Amino acid sequence: MIENLQGLLLPMNVYEYLRNFIDIAIVAFLFYKLYKMLVNTRAAALVKGMIVIAIITVLCNFMGLHVVTWLLSKSFWGIAVALPVVFQPELRKALEQIGRGRLFHKPGDLDKTELDEMVEQVVDAATIMSRDKVGALIVFECKTRLEEYVDDRSVKIDGYVSSGLLQNIFVKDTPLHDKAVIVRGNRVYAACCELPLCKDHSLSADLGTRHSAAVGLSEETDAYVLVVSEETGIISIAHKGRLNRRLSASDVAQMLTNGLTVNINTKEEKELSPIDKIKEWLSDFVKSKESSDKKGGKKK
Repeated sequence: MIENLQGLLLPMNVYEYLRNFIDIAIVAFLFYKLYKMLVNTRAAALVKGMIVIAIITVLCNFMGLHVVTWLLSKSFWGIAVALPVVFQPELRKALEQIGRGRLFHKPGDLDKTELDEMVEQVVDAATIMSRDKVGALIVFECKTRLEEYVDDRSVKIDGYVSSGLLQNIFVKDTPLHDKAVIVRGNRVYAACCELPLCKDHSLSADLGTRHSAAVGLSEETDAYVLVVSEETGIISIAHKGRLNRRLSASDVAQMLTNGLTVNINTKEEKELSPIDKIKEWLSDFVKSKESSDKKGGKKK
């Protein structure tokens, strides 16, 4: 242990500093991705339990309770062997993300196929709710994150957008129907979210609270907000403080498809992924180092 610490304290050249930095950064990134995968899942409780067992084992060992320490250490290894079975859904999800190249994508990023499928489901739900005069307020997150509108009274769902899910959320006289749903990417992030009301007093008096909230949020963020009127069944979309009313199914599909393309990962965005940035930076660093060494050699 002391030798390792002495090794760390010894003078290092630039390459060793860089190598250690990359080593630590990769480990930190992997732990961060592991945390994001496990948070709010049943696997998180198991990890907490293992941490508690590990702490108790260390304490018992420190106190000289050898039998208890032996039992806990053996049980710990037994749990470790069972981990692949318990974490099977999370491991499969991680491998799927790696296989699709989605490991470095931000939450809410889509490809073109996912966007088209999501819009199709939304249009279908909006058309049915319009026909049945079921009020709805659906927010589509763009570049501006909407975390501040998800509070303790909101309900986090994190389910894929589907026509059936949206219709069920907005069924009249149910707990979630009266406020907004926030869609992040192709997933319903949260329901029962309260939005700010419109500050523009020129909004028509015959429009209700849903329309005022839709315009109010669109004034403060870049989100697209779809509204289905409970009184008339008219479909509207608010964006940048403007309310587009009396939209047909094709109008809704076109507006959402065009507007939500900002969430699509283009080829240019993929070229600017963290790994590519590191590679580019390392390449420039090595070239500059080689050129400075050559200049130094000439001077000698």
